[in-house]
Amino acid sequence: MQDTVAVAALTFDRPDDVRTLLGALSQQTHALHAIALVDAGTSPVADIAAASGVPVDYVRSLANLGGAGGFSLAILKAIASGAEWVWIMDDDAHPEDPNCLATLLEAAKSRGQDVVVPLIVAPGEPRKLSFPFRLDGHLTHERSVVEPLGFIADVGQFFNGALIRTDVFFKVGLPDLRLFIRGDEVDFMLRLRQAKVKFGTVTSVALTHPAGWGEVKEVMGDRFHVLVPETPFKRFYYYRNRGYLTRRHRRLRSFVADAVGYPLFFLRDGDFKGLAKWASAYGAGLRGAKFGPVKDQKF
Repeated sequence: MQDTVAVAALTFDRPDDVRTLLGALSQQTHALHAIALVDAGTSPVADIAAASGVPVDYVRSLANLGGAGGFSLAILKAIASGAEWVWIMDDDAHPEDPNCLATLLEAAKSRGQDVVVPLIVAPGEPRKLSFPFRLDGHLTHERSVVEPLGFIADVGQFFNGALIRTDVFFKVGLPDLRLFIRGDEVDFMLRLRQAKVKFGTVTSVALTHPAGWGEVKEVMGDRFHVLVPETPFKRFYYYRNRGYLTRRHRRLRSFVADAVGYPLFFLRDGDFKGLAKWASAYGAGLRGAKFGPVKDQKF
């Protein structure tokens, strides 16, 4: 009997991307049980969902729940469909080929994994990874370096394309609504590790998703880097949530890396304002303050 898989997808004002995503999902060789699409945008895409030709359970959210809240709502809807697996998708991502889901399922079952994640490659540049892997102490964006590995245990770039057994959510919970955006995916991965849930990256299959190359800032070559999101809005949430996760999960190594790396990066460029904003947001996270969508925050 075929495994049942429900997609949990989230969109915010990306109608063209939604069309691409639903089109790619409709072509999967492993038929989908359901697609839960949460739409928190200002221009609803209900008509696109209705015309897609795939079983879309469209959910209109009148509040912007952030990535964490939106995915949580979509995941709950996917679980409620009775599916055995949940496949998570952002609106600007889509499977690279029709066999993506089937390959992930086969890898999960043959390797005894409860969670599997594909590679994430850049649009128009399928040989480049959108987000780097660290191998032997060095960062790489080259698909050709990672792909031959076949499987990378205990590492995954969540949430895009993550295929998760439904019962895993009852063990580790949903994405943390308090984190809003940027950091909820790291928190979820750390919770998987703490719960000893088996997971990893299947390197023979990929999703397409916009690259995050511009965020990677080298401090000491490719052995030591920091991430600096490209907008003040994203920077605040990333810094705050990174501080909070350092505290929540007692990540001493992460704290030392941040406490050294970010001051070095900002001071090297004479960006005292940037350093102050990082310290303020990161400190709020360490204190467990300013959760959720922060109002009246000057980014």
